[in-house]
Amino acid sequence: MLYFSRFKMILIWVAVAITVILAAPNLIPASTLAQLPSWVPKRQMTLGLDLQGGSHILLEMNQNDLIKDRLETTRDEIRTLLRDAKIGYTGLAGTGRTLQVRITDPAQLDVAKTALKSLTEPVAAGLFTGGSIKEMTLDDSEPGLLKFNVTDAGIKYRTSTALTQSIEVVGRRVNELGTTEPIVQRQGDDRILVQVPGLQDPQRLKEILGQTAKLTFQMVDQSMPVQDALNGRPPAGSTVLYSQDDPPVPYLIENRVIVSGENLVDAQATYNSQNNEPVVSFRFDSKGAARFGQATAQNVGKLFAIILDNQVISAPQIREAILGGTGQISGNFTAQSANDLAVLLRAGALPATLTVIEERTVGPGLGQDSIHAGKVAGIIGSILVVVFMFVAYGFLGFLANIALAVHVAMIVGLLSLLGATLTLPGIAGIVLTIGMAVDSNVLIYERIREERRAGRSVIQAIDTGFSKALATIVDSNVTSLIATVVLFYLGTGPVKGFAITYAIGILTTVFTAFTFTRMLVSIWLRRARPKEMPRAPVTFVPPGTKIPFMGIRRWTFTLSSALSILSVVLFMTVGINYGIDFKGGSLIEVQAKGGNADLADIRGRLSSLNIGEVQVQQFGAPNDVLIRVGTQDGGENAEQTVIDKVRGELQDNYDFRRVEVVGPTVSGELAKQGTIAMLIALLGILVYVWFRFEWQFAVGAIVATVHDVVMTIGFFVITGLEFNQSSLAAILTIIGYSLNDTIVVYDRVREDLRKYKRMPLPQLLNNAINETLSRTTLTSVTTILALLALVLFGGEVIRSFTMAMLFGVVFGTYSSIFIAAPLLILFKLRPQTTADEEKPVSGGKAVAT
Repeated sequence: MLYFSRFKMILIWVAVAITVILAAPNLIPASTLAQLPSWVPKRQMTLGLDLQGGSHILLEMNQNDLIKDRLETTRDEIRTLLRDAKIGYTGLAGTGRTLQVRITDPAQLDVAKTALKSLTEPVAAGLFTGGSIKEMTLDDSEPGLLKFNVTDAGIKYRTSTALTQSIEVVGRRVNELGTTEPIVQRQGDDRILVQVPGLQDPQRLKEILGQTAKLTFQMVDQSMPVQDALNGRPPAGSTVLYSQDDPPVPYLIENRVIVSGENLVDAQATYNSQNNEPVVSFRFDSKGAARFGQATAQNVGKLFAIILDNQVISAPQIREAILGGTGQISGNFTAQSANDLAVLLRAGALPATLTVIEERTVGPGLGQDSIHAGKVAGIIGSILVVVFMFVAYGFLGFLANIALAVHVAMIVGLLSLLGATLTLPGIAGIVLTIGMAVDSNVLIYERIREERRAGRSVIQAIDTGFSKALATIVDSNVTSLIATVVLFYLGTGPVKGFAITYAIGILTTVFTAFTFTRMLVSIWLRRARPKEMPRAPVTFVPPGTKIPFMGIRRWTFTLSSALSILSVVLFMTVGINYGIDFKGGSLIEVQAKGGNADLADIRGRLSSLNIGEVQVQQFGAPNDVLIRVGTQDGGENAEQTVIDKVRGELQDNYDFRRVEVVGPTVSGELAKQGTIAMLIALLGILVYVWFRFEWQFAVGAIVATVHDVVMTIGFFVITGLEFNQSSLAAILTIIGYSLNDTIVVYDRVREDLRKYKRMPLPQLLNNAINETLSRTTLTSVTTILALLALVLFGGEVIRSFTMAMLFGVVFGTYSSIFIAAPLLILFKLRPQTTADEEKPVSGGKAVAT
């Protein structure tokens, strides 16, 4: 196993060199990279929005708008078709998803059905059914009454079509802002995800995305004063609309549309040559120009209104026929508002209203702070792990550190190659894998030491150590990978970024341990020809340690049961401090522009805004403040109104570094996803462990893992740390880590079961735990060192994540020894369970067979 052919060694070194080359551009400034030759790899990791700043906005389409528009269009079609066919009717009206009309002459009923037949004809072929889709069905069960109902399939078809159109419109709007590499993509059946990195003004983006931008040109009804229409009833065919002025001015507008925004081919922000005020110049297509010219020629001297989303922008008088197909929209515009309107008109109108149901915005300043914190935590964590490995293993630790450097380079290189997005939790994932990457090397080295103490030669001990550690490493890493894959598929945003880096770290760990480290050890053996293993400066767990762990199992069971019950009781009574991810609401991080933040002043100013429950607390530095606002009763739009109010109140004195808004719809979905994620992860691990071991091992591993999850939840309750998506990622990672540790112990137990046929189970478990105690201790310490660096230097944003991980590592190690192993006795892994079984066999020595 230690032999490497020249060809194989070359391949390994080439693989390492390629990953280093791929990772190198991340250390070089972009300006320097641009000056290098074209053949040089220049691709860097894509930074997530939480690192480079920007906005993540989730929009949901309002299906009620689509149904309403469909009914209005159908009503107009019915009116036109019946009039053309000279059929008398009455009671043309719609409610909900139904539109009805009564034919006055029963003799004309069949003729009416024939005239209206086009309304119920199929509109498209069904993609999955192979049939056709009908948007409307006809119900003529009541004599003389025709009812047209919008079908579920029709709504689904209309929604899908409208969503596709909306994605195109939103994409054009975002691109008009001049941002770099925006992401606009479909999410589900009625949602659009918009991510705009590096955006400096997220408020402007929301305003542009939130407008339907339905532009129409309609005549002003001057048949009666508008005040009379307000006091009484508007004439048939007209509606009262209001202007955008403050206070708004009412206008009586004819419902008939002369020209709509669909006929626009261009719109540009410009200035009026007479008064130099910002205006929007527009140009119609040939059809729109003809209709607009005809309407203005017929209505010289009258008023016509320019209407955007049912609000009157302006209502000028037609002084002469406008025949050129061009014109100007004037109003109380600023240069930016005129430009924004031009952007909306060029991009086109949305077929339905889009509501912001989730927003996560990070300012560029906070992003740079997060990058700096991540770098500092990574460097310090790496130094601590490197020093510890050298102290624990001497020269072999030095080889492990070289492999560790290659491991980090491979993670960065693969992330760059795949174009994966690096988030702040992703940096935490890299730092965490630094602590856990040495686990495979520790397993191998401890196994080598064990084989050497058993009397094997140095070469035999090393060869056997690598061989016997392989199955354990594969089993332990697969269980971690299962939890990580679940996290990737059910997580969102930064959490998914953590899952990607952590999964890549698991895979590269196995490669570096069993390929690169083994090759380095092989080269050392061939050149140095050592007679003895390198000595370590410090021995943390002396050889031959015999701690009677099983002797206190009843005490540990009692303690764990009591703590678990306490955690559940506290969870049910006190409750956990859910973040906005799971309960909805708004989270705003602000930084004072000068001096320290005045929490009392902020609290007082926000309390007067009538926005419900408000929590204000210091967040890290004295000038940083975290504001939490509870879920609003008014629904999704009310959440956005809260942000506008808070911004208007504080923006003069504070910079807005981070804004997160999660509406009630998304928060409920995230809570459901989180529960499903944990159940799927536990089920997947149970199946794998059951497949690889006996059922007692599988159930024992799951019980121990559930114990760790319950303990971690209790930790959140007692400490009051916020439980959010990152916290859920921490729990799933703890599940993987805890199983990793448990599998190592179980693998040794399984090996000893085959070796010692007559040894009582408690004694066998003590032996197995003591034999792996050095590995357990060293792996836990390296992981804890890396996590401590994250807790102390990683910043406030991921503190709840890293503290939960730190707690979980400690309890994961505890449960592997004091919960998972003793459960094998309880489940009678060996049938002989008597009072004498705790006594040593053959004078205290195991009998090998």
